[in-house]
Amino acid sequence: MKIIIAILSFSLFLCACEKDNYDPPTAQLSGKLVYQGEPINVEFNQVPYNLFQFGFGKTGPVSNTSFTQEGTYSVLLFNGTYKLIIPAGQGPFLWKKTPGGAPDSITVTMNGSQQLDLEVTPYYMIRTPQITAAGNNVNATFKLEKVITDANAKNIEHVNIYLNKTAFVSGNSSYNLVSTRRLGADIVDPNNVALSVVVPTIIPAQNYIFARIGLKIAGVEDMIFSPVVKLTL
Repeated sequence: MKIIIAILSFSLFLCACEKDNYDPPTAQLSGKLVYQGEPINVEFNQVPYNLFQFGFGKTGPVSNTSFTQEGTYSVLLFNGTYKLIIPAGQGPFLWKKTPGGAPDSITVTMNGSQQLDLEVTPYYMIRTPQITAAGNNVNATFKLEKVITDANAKNIEHVNIYLNKTAFVSGNSSYNLVSTRRLGADIVDPNNVALSVVVPTIIPAQNYIFARIGLKIAGVEDMIFSPVVKLTL
C-alpha cells in the first residue's frame, strides 16, 4: 500500500513539475486610449479593461487590469484570439455599444506582439493647457471643449488644478498635496479658464513639483485630465 501511495505521490509531483514548466506568455498587447488620435489621460488605476478568451472552459476575464494615468495599457498574452472590453460606466468617455446597449468588444488576434490604440469619445477635452510656476504659485490656463452634444451630453461638475511631489497626480488624496477647484456653474467662458494654486511646504524640501488639470463630469465617476507637467520652483 505504501508503495502505491509513493508511486501516486511521485506521479503527482511529475505532473506539478510539468505544469510549472509551461512557458509564460510572451506576446505583448499594448496601446492607449485615444480620441481622433489624441491621447486620453485618466486617473491612475481607476479605469479598467477586460480581456476574455473563450473556449477550453474559460468563463471569466483572463486579464482584468487598469489603464495608466497616461491612458496606456500593456499586457502579456499567449497567441490566440481575445475579446477586449471596457466595462459599462467606466472612464470619462463613451465606449462603443452593441445594438442592445451593452458595451461592445474588440476582437484581438495575437500572433506575436502588437499595438492597438482604443478609440473612445470623451464627454469633454481639455485643450491647450498651459501650466507655469511663478514664485510660490502655480497658474494654469486652458480651454474646455464639449465633445458629446447629443442626448448623452453632460455638464461640467468642476475643474481642478492638482499638485503633487511625485509624477502621480490626480484627485485621489494620495496623489495630490493641494488643489484649487472651480465649479462648472462658475465657468463663464469655457474657452478661457484660469486656475491658480499656492505651492505648499514640501517635506523633505524639493525644488520641483508636478501638476495637471482635472475635469469632473456631472454623473460620471472618472475624471479626464491634462498631461502631467514637471515644474521647477
